[in-house]
Amino acid sequence: MPEPVTHTLDVPGAVLTYDVRGELSNQPVLLMIGSPMAASGFPTLASHFEDRTVVTYDPRGVERSQRTDGTGELTPDDHAADLAALIEALDAGPVDLFASSGGAVNALALVAQRPELVKTLVAHEPPLAALLPDAEAALKACADIYETYQRDGQGAGMAKFIAIVSFEGEIPADYTDQPAPDPAMFGLPTEDDGSRDDALLGQNLRGCTSYRPDLDALAKSTDKVVVGVGEESANQLAGRGGKAIAELLGLTPEVFPSNHGGFLGDEYGMPGKPAEFAVKLRDVLAR
Repeated sequence: MPEPVTHTLDVPGAVLTYDVRGELSNQPVLLMIGSPMAASGFPTLASHFEDRTVVTYDPRGVERSQRTDGTGELTPDDHAADLAALIEALDAGPVDLFASSGGAVNALALVAQRPELVKTLVAHEPPLAALLPDAEAALKACADIYETYQRDGQGAGMAKFIAIVSFEGEIPADYTDQPAPDPAMFGLPTEDDGSRDDALLGQNLRGCTSYRPDLDALAKSTDKVVVGVGEESANQLAGRGGKAIAELLGLTPEVFPSNHGGFLGDEYGMPGKPAEFAVKLRDVLAR
């Protein structure tokens, strides 16, 4: 796989950083995105697509992509505008797009608004809590995570986040009344360091999980959309969000190997099954 070449792109309110592996002029482009996962989460998956030009990027406010609009929460529509600007800057025609987690929510917003920029979107486990039958309890839990982070810091907020995303099945109405998980259980700090710049907890969590995609617009582009769920995580919040949007669009979810991060190698010390995942992704994109 060619070494990535790094570029920057000025957009309203941010300077985005993205990496290109391969030549834009003579190979199909495969854009791999997450949110708040940055380009650093995709080297292993990218290595399985030597025949493609693979582009990865850091969403605004994450790692190398600095915001110039200050701080505060963002919406999937904000990220969709950044993705549109990035694809236009590549000037390589409509792209294939693999989008994970919050990136899948942002990519659905992009397809609804700018379908001409995308050839095929594989939206893997979008955490669309607002579409679930237990939406009220799920969104209350997400709001509680945000409030915990603002009050008690990153360790306390992230412990609650880990607990909710790994919860199996519907979120009970009294979920937030239960004792909070101990951050130390997850190797997280128990003391508040005073920082409030976490991209997941402070910037993206509420806007992502509460987002309601434009179903009428997406219904016109269902031939472009594939929804993926993990074989081990399909009954967790993000997998259930994937199944919910698939049902609303009349699509059958594709089951991918492993879990929510099934495409990961050793990037974060929690490897999935990246080789098997890549085979499935290649098959889906070839249809």
